[in-house]
Amino acid sequence: MLTPYHAKFYAHELSRVGGTGVDRLGRALFDAAVELNPHQIEAALFALRSPLAKGVLLADEVGLGKTIEAGLVLCQLWAERRRQLLVICPASLRKQWALELSEKFNLPAVVLDARTAREMRKADIPNPFRQDAIIITSIHYAGACETAIAAVEWDLVVVDEAHKLRNSYRESNRLGQAIRRALTDRRKILLTATPLQNSLQELYGLSTLIDDNLFGDLPSFRTQFMNAGGDLNGLRDRLRTFCWRTLRKDVLEYVKYTQRRLITRPFCPTEPEHQLYEAVSAFLQREQNYALPKGQRHLLVLLVRKVLASSPQAVAGTLEIMLTRLQRLREEARENATAVQQLIAGDEIDPDLLDELLEDQEELTNEDFLALDRESEAPPENAPIDLARLNREIGELEDYIRWARSMGVDTKSLALLKALEIGFSQMAGTTPPGPRKAVVFTESRRTQTHLRHFLESNGYAGKVVTFNGTNTDPNSVAV
Repeated sequence: MLTPYHAKFYAHELSRVGGTGVDRLGRALFDAAVELNPHQIEAALFALRSPLAKGVLLADEVGLGKTIEAGLVLCQLWAERRRQLLVICPASLRKQWALELSEKFNLPAVVLDARTAREMRKADIPNPFRQDAIIITSIHYAGACETAIAAVEWDLVVVDEAHKLRNSYRESNRLGQAIRRALTDRRKILLTATPLQNSLQELYGLSTLIDDNLFGDLPSFRTQFMNAGGDLNGLRDRLRTFCWRTLRKDVLEYVKYTQRRLITRPFCPTEPEHQLYEAVSAFLQREQNYALPKGQRHLLVLLVRKVLASSPQAVAGTLEIMLTRLQRLREEARENATAVQQLIAGDEIDPDLLDELLEDQEELTNEDFLALDRESEAPPENAPIDLARLNREIGELEDYIRWARSMGVDTKSLALLKALEIGFSQMAGTTPPGPRKAVVFTESRRTQTHLRHFLESNGYAGKVVTFNGTNTDPNSVAV
């Protein structure tokens, strides 16, 4: 039986004997159920090389395995009994992180969100971030839990898609500021394939997430590196101390990439489709609107615009949810649920999408969203409902819904059918012939359902599988 004393002893031995070379990754390499490439091992060693550094930036190009590199470091620290480990990533990547840590590194992981945290607190766990597992949470939830995260002495924090926090040094960026404060003096690994998109100043922003003193203050950074005659060689030398980047051209010797050919299939919406888009857009822009409560207007407009660009079927389904709420409001039987909650309950907007929407709005934090969601939908008591205006609004929504339902097959679906035909035709001419497989991404589950029926009715019967994170329908269960 392994006692806590022996476990601590073996962990110490791993750290002591490991040294500074590849031996340091010995246990991680032993446990990893993944085919490793040399550049991934080098990146992991770079991240582990100095016990005094406050962190590194791993900036390999897309597809080179930054998650694997961070996983190797997490695995090694876990073997050394340094198990206060946190992964912060976009909401849509949380499950993927948990799966990869479990399957590839045999590491326990817990995806922590508001619902899970409430359940843990009910179970007398005061700080859900303290667990005997790697904690995985979304960027926005991390920003909302600044105090709880700051209370933990993290051995390592991994921030995936770190470029989303490139403006965290600005005081106006409340989300980034909250995460910076929560992770002060904690060792970090930042992951991003795009450390630089528009300006050298973005590199400065990422560096401040690791250590405020890497480049000094912003005016000094601009003077040294951004002004005319800036010392770019000096900047490269400074970056080498904390930034590791591998390009695809650097690994062609041992990574054989599938050749990709870009085909763009243009399409033009029909006049009725364009008119529907313009009409609903005008409805969303109206100053006073019962369908868009003032306190929730910003987020609701984002949600509706997402489905407006997806398909007429998605638009109709979303407007039907809004219509139902207005009909209940007219009948003076207002539900307790807010408009945002009803859209989510209508199976149109996935909670992960909400986080992504919020991440696109740098000034809107998770706390702002919760405040919006708590705000009452009903007009103030001294402002009674204008039934005539409410009836006109209900009639307008009913017209939009009938309009969207009567569209039939939309232009985008027809363009998809043609694109599949072209793509499969070109794959058949390759050597060896490529498989007749395609992945189609949709913004809305209603659009996904519509496309499944449409494709099955147009030559792909029995050949379409949907995937959306739930997959409890009979067809998905059978697959």
